[in-house]
Amino acid sequence: MTIHKAKYQSPLGEIVITADEDAITGLWFTQQRHFPMSVATAAVAETPMLQRAAQWLDAYFAGENPSIDFPLRAQGTRFREAVWEELRQIPYGQTTTYGAIAAKLAAPGQQMSARAVGQAVGHNPISILIPCHRVVGSDDSLTGYGGGLDRKTALLQLEGVQVLPGCD
Repeated sequence: MTIHKAKYQSPLGEIVITADEDAITGLWFTQQRHFPMSVATAAVAETPMLQRAAQWLDAYFAGENPSIDFPLRAQGTRFREAVWEELRQIPYGQTTTYGAIAAKLAAPGQQMSARAVGQAVGHNPISILIPCHRVVGSDDSLTGYGGGLDRKTALLQLEGVQVLPGCD
């Protein structure tokens, strides 16, 4: 399947969006951690799917809480995909912790590492739409974000979240 890309100028810097014919497959701030080099070879295009994502970003950065009414296809290991699905359940304007996600995903009677969840969150290929920025440390402080803590702070503040300083 052909992957297309578009560049989007956000208030927080340039974003690259990728999509196939059926779904959004990636969204990254340029030069963020885990930015796939394979995106460089994707064709620049104006496809309906990319346009829908850009319209969603317009509304989001205007302070709205738009619904995601188009498909997302984040591909990874079964564990990462389970974590990313949990991220999609975090409501706009709210946060959760790595530990809380780990507790939800752990098998009955088992424990799961919050650090493992953090690794999966950090490799989220569709940031903002799959809201990895809504995950904070156990003490509600900001912890790493592939796009940088300044952007994580700005995204949370845009959603009305009071943020505590953290470390990247």
